[in-house]
Amino acid sequence: MKKTLTLLFTAALASAALFAGGTKDTAAANDGTVKIGIAKIVQHVALDQVEQGIIDAVNDAGFSVTYDLQNANGDVNTAAQIAAKFKAEKVDVAVGIATPVAVALATAIKDRPVVFGTITDPVGAGLVSTLAHGEGNVTGMSDAIPTREHIKMFKDIAGIKTLGYIYTSNEANSVSALALVESACDEFGIKLVTQSISTSAEVKQAAEALVSRVDGVYLTTDNTVFSALNSLIQVFDKARKPIFSGDVTGAMNGGCLIASGFNYYKAGYATGEMVVQILNGAKPADIPVRFMTEPSDSDLLINLDAAALCGITVPQTYVDSANMIYRNGTLTQK
Repeated sequence: MKKTLTLLFTAALASAALFAGGTKDTAAANDGTVKIGIAKIVQHVALDQVEQGIIDAVNDAGFSVTYDLQNANGDVNTAAQIAAKFKAEKVDVAVGIATPVAVALATAIKDRPVVFGTITDPVGAGLVSTLAHGEGNVTGMSDAIPTREHIKMFKDIAGIKTLGYIYTSNEANSVSALALVESACDEFGIKLVTQSISTSAEVKQAAEALVSRVDGVYLTTDNTVFSALNSLIQVFDKARKPIFSGDVTGAMNGGCLIASGFNYYKAGYATGEMVVQILNGAKPADIPVRFMTEPSDSDLLINLDAAALCGITVPQTYVDSANMIYRNGTLTQK
């Protein structure tokens, strides 16, 4: 288990603290300091941005906070250990980033608020029974992405006839996403070839098994896959075949032809705002599951270097609508 990282904000340390925050009266602890446990399933750029957004939202609300930041390193047993730790330490709010960690927290902790972040299918994962409100002590944020629209765009731009899809078989959100990918491929007459994995170490092997059998690969918000994204990019770039990423954050350094999805920092900040609601007295059961629905919440990245590598001409309408263009090794944001 990752060593506990504790950040204590006091007036004496305010100028040196890693995360700036003021103070605000709260009944959560005798000294007025709130303790928040934040755990993520694995470390990669998108989940790091979610974590930072949560911290910034809570700090901006003016609370004095101690953070316990944990990383399960892709292991569900470690996630359960983290949940037990947060329960024993009686954190005021436990936040789980990604499905396995969120489920572990919700299973272990029944007497304190649990907030989930970036869960594709919170109902399917058993975290809530409806999106209209929380369930008992649990509520949070969903990162469901428009899979159908993504696959249509991939076909329009790259002429995909056979699509590759890699997913983590023991991650509930990935299994839920698979059903959406299958439905979209059926609708648009695309043959789907899948490859399941269980750990990030298997991503490169899965990519190698797929690359000769498909026209391109589509990635949903699968945390295990994205933690080894570079190895997948190496395989598909070598074969000059395109990648469509449902996570823009991981594609900003190049490699993916198209990346479309919401801003993970903003999603984290929105999750943090839900934590603030709870710290101010709201009950999780009364807070609906939140989604990123505003156009400004989402980004579209077109990589013209990847297009040239794959021999693809991107229609100008898509280039014009993208707010990020990767060209000549440089990312430009509109």
